[in-house]
Amino acid sequence: MIRRLQFMVVAVVLVLAAFTTGLSFLFYVVYLGLLVVGGSYVLTRFGLADLEAGYRVDHRQGHVGDDLRTTYSISNASRLPKPWLEVYNPTDLPVALPGRALGLRSWAQRSWIAIVPLTKRGTYRIEPMVVRTGDPFGFFEAAATVGRPTVVTVFPRVVPLPRWRLPHANLEGSHSAPERTLQTTPLATTVRPYAPGDSFNRIHWRSTARLGDIQVKEFDLEQTADVWLFIDLETAVQGGKGDVSTVEEALRVAASVAHDAISENRAVGVTTSGHRHVSIPADRGPRQRLKIMALLAAVDGDGHTPLAEVLLSGLPRLRRGMTAVVVTPSVDRSWVRALTGLRGRGVAAVVVAVNAASYERGGRSGRPGAGDAVSAASPERRALRFALAEYDLKACEVSAGDDLGTVLA
Repeated sequence: MIRRLQFMVVAVVLVLAAFTTGLSFLFYVVYLGLLVVGGSYVLTRFGLADLEAGYRVDHRQGHVGDDLRTTYSISNASRLPKPWLEVYNPTDLPVALPGRALGLRSWAQRSWIAIVPLTKRGTYRIEPMVVRTGDPFGFFEAAATVGRPTVVTVFPRVVPLPRWRLPHANLEGSHSAPERTLQTTPLATTVRPYAPGDSFNRIHWRSTARLGDIQVKEFDLEQTADVWLFIDLETAVQGGKGDVSTVEEALRVAASVAHDAISENRAVGVTTSGHRHVSIPADRGPRQRLKIMALLAAVDGDGHTPLAEVLLSGLPRLRRGMTAVVVTPSVDRSWVRALTGLRGRGVAAVVVAVNAASYERGGRSGRPGAGDAVSAASPERRALRFALAEYDLKACEVSAGDDLGTVLA
């Protein structure tokens, strides 16, 4: 705007000088200026005519560490070339989508792929594609938007847990049995030839048509050792900042455990104690996994309710045969007592203690795990370990820089 105002002032002064002095040189400069300005306006006015453009995001959900791929295409359906074009998508992603400046000949087409890493969990918005053009002197500018906004949800990183095992539940069917069951369950494992007495509703028609003999389905016992995750997001007990923090580590643990349990066909429920208490009832399947991951992508360590109160209100929902997995950086022993009565109800418990002191030291010095020696010797952490051991509660301790797959084994 300031540049245009300066240009208008110079133009007015030049015209007044030309008509006042009558010098032919000044009239030549005025005519040349009119020609340049008029040509720039026409070039900008038709710079976006007969253009076809679009973009496509390959997926709208991903995990931290994945790559987001965006495909762009733009074509010129005009006889006139488009020498100055700028294409970009405004976005609030931590790593912005790179724009591109290009030129198009007549009847030409260009396409390319932009790849950016997903570095932070959350929900982000990609605005419509913007195509901008102008003149070489910067007098005029034209822009157009293409497409609709796209929302991208980034879930916490999922770490493989090959050796993670939940405690055995006190129910038959809490783990896969070597023998088959005569009951019909959702877990059809294999087929065998028909035998007299088999029910007709157990016939597997595709295998029957393929093999030419009647084949019936065999079933495994349904897994009933379900999981309920309690994630402590009280502000007062958190440590570190950014990706090196107890909040992010706790959510990584929860996402990894939930993913592993749902892959084993277990039902998983979640309770978080952030700014709002949110509970997702236990269920299984891909839809439940999506619900849990969406919740973990949205929460933050901004809660004000101590873990003991969260457990007292949430543990009564657990039924016999479930396992309570508590993920917390708190060293307050008051919440341990809430877990002591679970064994009598047939409910197992696992505690994942996140070492907040190690994240504080790692965040300041840039070396994850720098505070391990100090935090391991703290009286509060020793007292918490003794309290968990006294009630025979399984516990794992996670510090900054640890490999979750190894620690949770």
